[in-house]
Amino acid sequence: MPGSGDLFERTPPSLRRRLLQLISLATLATWLVAGSLSYRQARHEVGEMMDAHMAHTAGLLLAQAIQMPEQTRNLPALLKTLDGLEHKYLKGLIMELQISHSDGTLLARSPEAPAVPVAGDDGYSRVKVEGQSWRSLVVSAPQAGLRIQMLQKQSLRNEEALEIAVKTVAPLGVMIPVLLLLIYLAIRRGLQPLEALTGEVALRSPENLQAVSTDTVPAEVTPLVTALNRLLSRLGQSLENERRFTADAAHELRTPLAAIRVQAQVALASTDSEAHRHALNQVVLGTQRATRLVEQLLRLARLDPLATLTDAAPVDLNRVAEDILVELVAGSPARADDVQLDTDPGPRLVSGDAQLLGIALRNLIENALRYTETGQSITVFVGSDNGEVVLGVRDTGQGVPGEDLPKLIERFYRGKDNTSEGSGLGLAIARRIAQLHNAHLEVDNLAGGGFLAQLRWDRPQQAASR
Repeated sequence: MPGSGDLFERTPPSLRRRLLQLISLATLATWLVAGSLSYRQARHEVGEMMDAHMAHTAGLLLAQAIQMPEQTRNLPALLKTLDGLEHKYLKGLIMELQISHSDGTLLARSPEAPAVPVAGDDGYSRVKVEGQSWRSLVVSAPQAGLRIQMLQKQSLRNEEALEIAVKTVAPLGVMIPVLLLLIYLAIRRGLQPLEALTGEVALRSPENLQAVSTDTVPAEVTPLVTALNRLLSRLGQSLENERRFTADAAHELRTPLAAIRVQAQVALASTDSEAHRHALNQVVLGTQRATRLVEQLLRLARLDPLATLTDAAPVDLNRVAEDILVELVAGSPARADDVQLDTDPGPRLVSGDAQLLGIALRNLIENALRYTETGQSITVFVGSDNGEVVLGVRDTGQGVPGEDLPKLIERFYRGKDNTSEGSGLGLAIARRIAQLHNAHLEVDNLAGGGFLAQLRWDRPQQAASR
């Protein structure tokens, strides 16, 4: 059904809504806790206040009963007249009483007082009569033979405590909507820098990969913007690598492809069998050079975007050197006697990718084979120099001009006087592999004649060799 997917499309979570919900819940929870604590505190304070009032009233009534015993029986009726007075503070003062002799003989009792004997020790207690809970205070005057009991309903005390708590918390409850509105406005204003950042990024063109300014970005968002800037930088580098790869491929492939076309045209136009064969041989050689160039370009295109090795493992450089040397000597048997291996006893371990290190070493060996003559010595070595691991190749050739040394590791640079076949990418690939292995490529002329190219690790690979 067209458009039905929109009905189930998940709405992206809103940071503003989430903050508002969390703060609202926290505010409501705080208000409820404050109300509960206020009620408990009010109940405690009301209890103490009414207990004090009961003690004060009991003392006055006991003194009255002692001084005017003839009026004792009328005291409950006189106190009951207070119940008819309309005053908000008198409701919490309503109490019942019983007055008796020390032997338990009842002298006077208010009509609403529970029918329980005035017994027990002096002091406060809680009694329950017919399901009704009462707060009781017994005060005695042994010298006069009188005892008085003041009683007050516990429910009445609870009502007073609740009323006080409500009066305390209710104003805050009325202000909660206003508080939530202010919170919403504060969150909206606080998130304006994020909205501005969103607008700035949204309005950018695909070509604009400049870093986002962090001058006006809140501290909490700075790590995110920093990560975004790193991503933009990597993306810009990737795009630059792609553009460079395209330009390099177009530039470098133009010459061998043109040569292949010319030789193919010569072969087609030639009637002489020898010239025809020579032209076809040149086509094959040109195709091989173009194939190697494409392989090198694709290898660089794969290595350039990598920031680090994702599957690094301990690699024995001695084993790498032995395998690559056997492979290359088998491919160039005419130079087999010119190439020798010089390694330290025991494994020489580094952390990295054995295949990539093999590619780097292969390029160094092929470079030495290409630029030395038959009979000149080429040594593949693995060892240490001042405690730093080295893997490289040295030869006894003529070396390179001093001014060419800094440029040799640049892409497509093959020297001014160089007439050997090659793409000029071998050392550039070796340098990139060295960078991925936390090493660097060194090239130099040897003092006694010859050329040196080696990968050097800046620190001893102690962790890898354990």
